Amino acid sequence: MTDFRQLSAQVWASPQITPAEVEEARQRGFQAIVNNRPDGEEGDQPSGAEIEAAARAAGLAYHAIPVDHSGFSEAQALATVAVLQQHDGPVLAFCRSGTRSTLLWALARAAQGDDPAQLADAAGAAGYNLAPIAPLLVNMAGRASNPG
Repeated sequence: MTDFRQLSAQVWASPQITPAEVEEARQRGFQAIVNNRPDGEEGDQPSGAEIEAAARAAGLAYHAIPVDHSGFSEAQALATVAVLQQHDGPVLAFCRSGTRSTLLWALARAAQGDDPAQLADAAGAAGYNLAPIAPLLVNMAGRASNPG
């Protein structure tokens, strides 16, 4: 049973998906899969290569932007911005629980000037908490509003 949670009109987050769930994502109209989980975090998780192969077989784009225990970087947020700009339809991002995918989505949106409070509301509605990155969201949104 899938646990795809809507964050915005374009982006959904999910805990770890299987190759079989990639087909469900295709059936639900997703255009791309974003893997935010590094390989080898747990012994029983499908590899990125397995998910990528399933995505490509289903006609979906696949992007890997892994986030490990060291945390988030601006480069990861900007890579997420670039991925989202490539797709006009729904994108499914996943990690172990969906939290890292949600946090990275919020950072990407803040980097584009979205309001951190509205991002927090959207994440909260999906069952995720942006509190651990709240200061970073405010900083990124402020930089987007006042470039240079």
